[in-house]
Amino acid sequence: MSLTFESLMEDSEERGLPLWRVILENEIDNFGGSEESVRSAMKSRLKIMSESVKKAATQALPTVGNLISGSAKRAEEYREKGNTLSGELINKVMTAALSCSEVNAAMGRICACPTAGSCGIVPAVIITLGEERDIPEDKLVEALILLSGLGAVVVENATVAGAEGGCQAECGVAAAMAAAGAVYLAGGDDNTCLSAFTIALVNVMGLVCDPIAGLVQIPCAQRNASQAVNALISADLALGGMTIPVTPDEAVAAMYAVGKSLPRELRETALGGIAATESARHIEKSIFG
Repeated sequence: MSLTFESLMEDSEERGLPLWRVILENEIDNFGGSEESVRSAMKSRLKIMSESVKKAATQALPTVGNLISGSAKRAEEYREKGNTLSGELINKVMTAALSCSEVNAAMGRICACPTAGSCGIVPAVIITLGEERDIPEDKLVEALILLSGLGAVVVENATVAGAEGGCQAECGVAAAMAAAGAVYLAGGDDNTCLSAFTIALVNVMGLVCDPIAGLVQIPCAQRNASQAVNALISADLALGGMTIPVTPDEAVAAMYAVGKSLPRELRETALGGIAATESARHIEKSIFG
């Protein structure tokens, strides 16, 4: 059976199992191990995620050029003042995403989910919702199993690499995965999880990859924050009954086609977009000569 969202849902319906368990059993069948070993592996990833969403929120970390050093700490200080425009949860999620990005840029330990460049999105959403709603660890693990399986479908049929598909393939897919996980944590069913996934990906269709000086800092960190918010918005839209009249498989195929259509200047080469601006070139020269 080919790995598609449609095949996973058919398997789920035929066997009368929730989607996360179908994904778990596929993992065991294909790679061995047991449910206990998979859950244990996911718990270790949760621990890494939990550490990375907090580390830079309390201390500025040195990065090449220090382009985003201290950004998470400043965001946290702003949130703590309690006078934000978008509220406590949104700002907490943004701070968490920025922290992961800063840890990554400082060569710290992160969980690439699905990539290092998009490492803040899933942790920011899953860890923050877990804390805010006091969700048990086992439920968080199941959300990770679910969203990881959905990411695997994208890898099988398209790409999650910015160099191949633009930032829509990195931060966009991460947002889609996080949106599905958020719906699961909120008690939504599998169809709603897939609706959230599709909405999040459609929201970011066409986003280019244009890192200043070729470093995974700007606009990568800001996009981790914004796409974590995209994930929450998409989850709420899906939970509220909104659907998109295309399937998630079609959305992924469209994303891949768009990514292949992007010129090389807009696929992680730092030759286009904001990376090609005069200010960005000055930054690049100051760092690398």
